Amino acid sequence: MDHVLDTKGLNCPLPVLKAKRALKNVPVGETLTVTATDPASTIDFRHFCMISGHELLDWSEADGVFTYVIRRTE
Repeated sequence: MDHVLDTKGLNCPLPVLKAKRALKNVPVGETLTVTATDPASTIDFRHFCMISGHELLDWSEADGVFTYVIRRTE
């Protein structure tokens, strides 16, 4: 099942905080795809995954929209 979270228009730290909350509803092993427009989110999501233990599978940027794919690991 695909889990998607749209945080476009929100600034740091809201995209990461909303992703952290949303991941609680994602079964272990499944992914959450987050979209954001805050340029600082690239640093924030890498750091969040590093300290939380979740796996940042992929991230990309197109036309000012950043997309992150995070696998819940715990």
